[in-house]
Amino acid sequence: MDYRALPESVSAPAAKSAGMCPPDPEGWRNQQSVEGVEIEASASCEADNPFTIAAFVRGTNNISQSSLLKSGLTADAVLKGRDLDNDGDPDEIHIRLEVAELNGGSALSKGPVTRYEIAPGIQPGLWVFTPKFVGMAVENFESKQARRSLRLPSPAIRIEQGDKVRITLENSHYMPHTLHLHGADHGFVDATGEGNDGVPFASEMPVMPGQARTYELQPRHPGTMFYHCHVQPHVHVMMGLQGLFIIEENRPDNWLQTMNIGAGLVRVPSRALKEDYDREYDLHYLDLDKQLSERIQQYNDPRLITRSMHREYDITDSTADYFTLNGKSFPYTFRESLVVGEMGERLRLHVVNGGAKGIALHTHGHKFLVTDRDGGKVPEGARAPQDVVWLSTSQRVDLDLKLTNDGLHSYGPGIWPFHDHQYNGVTTDGIGPGGNISAIVYAQYLDERGWPETRGVSWDSYFTPAYYRKEVPVWESYAPGLFSDTGVDWTLLWRLIGLCLAAGIMAALLLSQLVRWVSRR
Repeated sequence: MDYRALPESVSAPAAKSAGMCPPDPEGWRNQQSVEGVEIEASASCEADNPFTIAAFVRGTNNISQSSLLKSGLTADAVLKGRDLDNDGDPDEIHIRLEVAELNGGSALSKGPVTRYEIAPGIQPGLWVFTPKFVGMAVENFESKQARRSLRLPSPAIRIEQGDKVRITLENSHYMPHTLHLHGADHGFVDATGEGNDGVPFASEMPVMPGQARTYELQPRHPGTMFYHCHVQPHVHVMMGLQGLFIIEENRPDNWLQTMNIGAGLVRVPSRALKEDYDREYDLHYLDLDKQLSERIQQYNDPRLITRSMHREYDITDSTADYFTLNGKSFPYTFRESLVVGEMGERLRLHVVNGGAKGIALHTHGHKFLVTDRDGGKVPEGARAPQDVVWLSTSQRVDLDLKLTNDGLHSYGPGIWPFHDHQYNGVTTDGIGPGGNISAIVYAQYLDERGWPETRGVSWDSYFTPAYYRKEVPVWESYAPGLFSDTGVDWTLLWRLIGLCLAAGIMAALLLSQLVRWVSRR
């Protein structure tokens, strides 16, 4: 047979990149002082509203009307009261939470509304606990995009050991919900005898749409805990109704950033934290089932959504399609969930696995110590440097990460990825790189926008929806043509057409002969 050349490669279609770092016109990344609260700079390119941060530290009842308006919070979102132990910080805390839907269906729009992307073009349906905000859920009257503070995951909550804390769940959603303070020291019932554990089949009736309930606790022990809804938890928790719940040791004058929206860098670390660490990060991992999340996009009738999610959906047949860190998947994790530090610093990482699958969290270029597990101290003698830690579902660890270039704690400055070492965790709906990839980045490797100065392949294709629709060859950016999609092999096509014609002619001749033979008989 004669040699036949392979078909030509087809160039990948040009796709417009969303851009790596969005602009910061209001200077939210900068170090600043608001209402007497010293807010540290955010090295990453996306940062939280500093007025919201200041309100979480002082309390929405203790800041000026101007700052409250700029925060976007209601006047009763976080109330801070008396200093019960006379140590210089408030010990009465009242937090109010609502429930919001992201990427839900609408009879008025083809696509989802209150849109929130976890990655370019990826908009799964989600439910989240959120602080009480004023105004609309979207950016403005003409936008369908969620406001910046309305997002996954539910905010990390910080309180102090011994604080008298009340958390009111104001159910603004169309389904019943509760609040379960997983691992946090709380009574089965509150002072009035009302259920206080958040479990409908054991302690209380759920909070129905339009109703509210207040949960109470005065924790006796510090630690990294978890909070989540406990109504049909196999659905509600996995839709995003979960958050970190951190109880700090009691210290004098220990003002806390009561909420950390989206987790990530804690921009107002407490006095207790600063005793031993230079920076503090909250890392919230979650996996999502696309088949579950799409159900709120198919209907607008709560009865149909309830039937679909709570009777027709079978979690035992579920698959994890999306893997997030602090509510985003790669490459968006590099916008706001980098762990940034400088040589010689010591960092504290609070980590929770909120997903249904386990996580093998691995750090490149560093080894860490696990100091706390599930809210309890790990004995000093049981701590050893490691670069992989396993977290089962709902498990929490606190990590001590030293940026000491000694070949053990750190291998030196760089851009060092950290991620789930189970390989599905670094994909988004089966395409990689994606998932929960982020990095430990030394400040000298960041540009002025807060973007890591990487030295590998171009990232342009990663910031396009086409890449995650699996329309772009994975190596096209640096090996164009070598591993591209193939064009039509016209020579083979004409040969196949000729073969089909010849076979048709032969079949017609045979059929003609068969007809003649039958007619003679």
